[in-house]
Amino acid sequence: QLLYPAALAACGRTVVFGQNVVLRHPHKIRIGDNVVVDDNCLVDAKGDSNQGITIGSGVFIGRNTILSCKNGDIEIEDGANIGFNCELFSASRVRVGKDTLIAAYCYLIGGDHDARDPSAPVLSQSRSSAGVSVGAGAWLGAGAKILDGVTIGDGAVVGAGAVVRETVPPRAIAVGVPARIVGTRDEVASR
Repeated sequence: QLLYPAALAACGRTVVFGQNVVLRHPHKIRIGDNVVVDDNCLVDAKGDSNQGITIGSGVFIGRNTILSCKNGDIEIEDGANIGFNCELFSASRVRVGKDTLIAAYCYLIGGDHDARDPSAPVLSQSRSSAGVSVGAGAWLGAGAKILDGVTIGDGAVVGAGAVVRETVPPRAIAVGVPARIVGTRDEVASR
C-alpha cells in the first residue's frame, strides 16, 4: 500500500517526494522508511502479472530518474542511492542491492528486442528479458549501461561510461565499451 507524505508523517515514517513526481499504478508500489524521490521522477509499475516496484528504507532516487515496469518488477534494497537522470527498465526483474551507489545517467535495461528477422520492423518482433541484478555495495560510475541478462556482483565497480554485456564478478572492476575486467578492489586496496 502506498502512503503519501502526510499519512507517512502521521505514522512516524518519512517519505519525501519532490515536485512533479508521477506515480503510475500506485497500488503496486511499496516504499520503505526515510526515502527521498527527487523532482520530476516517474515511478511506473505497469503490468498485468507483475508485483511492481519495491523501494527499501533509506533509499535516495535522484531527480529526473525513471523506474519503469513493462510487466516486470523492480526491487531497490535498503540504503541504495540512485543518481539523477537514471533509468531502470524491467520487463522481468531488475534488482539493485543494499547500499549500492548508481551515479547519474546510468541505465539498467532489463529487457531486449528481437531483431533476427530483417524483413520485419523491430517493433513488430517479440521481446525477451532475462533481467538485471546489481549486488550489495556495488558502484556504477556515471553513464554506465547495464544490459539485459547481466549480474553485477557484490562490491563490484563499473567505470563511468561502461557498457556491460556480461556478468561482473563480486569485487571486480570493469571498464570500457564493451566493459572488461581490469582488476579487483582487493588488488587496489593492497597497493
